[in-house]
Amino acid sequence: MSLGIKPLKLPLHPSGVRRPGFSQSPLPFFPVTTPSKIPLSLWKFSTGLLFRNLSRTRSCRAHYTKMGEIVHPTIQDGWFREVSEMWPGQAMTLRVKKILHHEKSKYQDVLIFESTDYGNVLVLDNVIQCTERDEFAYQEMITHLAMNSHPNPKKVLVIGGGDGGVLREVVKHDCVEEAILCDIDEAVIRLSKQYLPHMSKGLDHPKSRVHVGDGFKFLEDYKNEFDVIITDSSDPEGPAESLFQKPYFELLFGALKEGGVITTQGSENQWLHLQLITDLKKSCREVFPTVEYAYTTIPTYPSGQIGFMVCSKDANRDVSKPLRTASDEEEQKMYRYYNKRIHEASFVLPTFAATALK
Repeated sequence: MSLGIKPLKLPLHPSGVRRPGFSQSPLPFFPVTTPSKIPLSLWKFSTGLLFRNLSRTRSCRAHYTKMGEIVHPTIQDGWFREVSEMWPGQAMTLRVKKILHHEKSKYQDVLIFESTDYGNVLVLDNVIQCTERDEFAYQEMITHLAMNSHPNPKKVLVIGGGDGGVLREVVKHDCVEEAILCDIDEAVIRLSKQYLPHMSKGLDHPKSRVHVGDGFKFLEDYKNEFDVIITDSSDPEGPAESLFQKPYFELLFGALKEGGVITTQGSENQWLHLQLITDLKKSCREVFPTVEYAYTTIPTYPSGQIGFMVCSKDANRDVSKPLRTASDEEEQKMYRYYNKRIHEASFVLPTFAATALK
């Protein structure tokens, strides 16, 4: 995820990094001045264990030096830690194999590292945006919930999404004639092409057009233009906070054709941000006649979950039921996470969340 707007001067939440330690098992000790007095089997066991532990220490030290000269404050002792007041009292950690790239773009801190178990990882302002292992759960759901809630989406706009993952999913639909992406940070686009090729291939599709610029200004130039608009933004704090407010949804409404559909990242998840989700749904309802909240599961996002607002200009549209479906065989070829059953299931909320969002 990325953002497609100019940063606002809003207070940022503090964050910190906890430095995990590690323990070493004690080695058995035998006096070595008179080895002849020690049983041969115990001597072999002791010296063998000693050299195995020395070897393990060397390999551990080598693991940390593999990272080279690139350093980052969120990575200590070979582990990345995501800590934020947005999810107090908990942290997401991934073991780092190698730091691939770090730079301060004009808009945000951009970190890319290779993890031991989740492939390459994109981090913006110290928050995980995607990993190669689980990105499809997010990309598919934010895309196909909207695309399959529209009868014939021909022209699609993506705000943010500079990694290209949403575009990759949009152009899977044969009915799409043009897919435009607007992201303000060229660094995300450039680095995704280098380090996230499976996602960024959507940026180079013949139906895709990429615009680097301010998403707000871009939307102001279009009226009744798009069938579907997908906002693939950063979290609702700091630079992206305005993407979760009523004026932005009014711009989206104006840029949509009649019957148009939007999806937008919906304030993280029910366990951590229920009040934010409630406020966001209220703002959407002041603009759109049809507003629903859905969610997906993804292990590297806070609490393993993230949600979406799905809205339509059509007051009679039931976005919880897909208008367009594929056969089971076609779904297996087209998707890795999404299917028509999970489309409907994603709108079914636990009682505490459903009650709060009524």
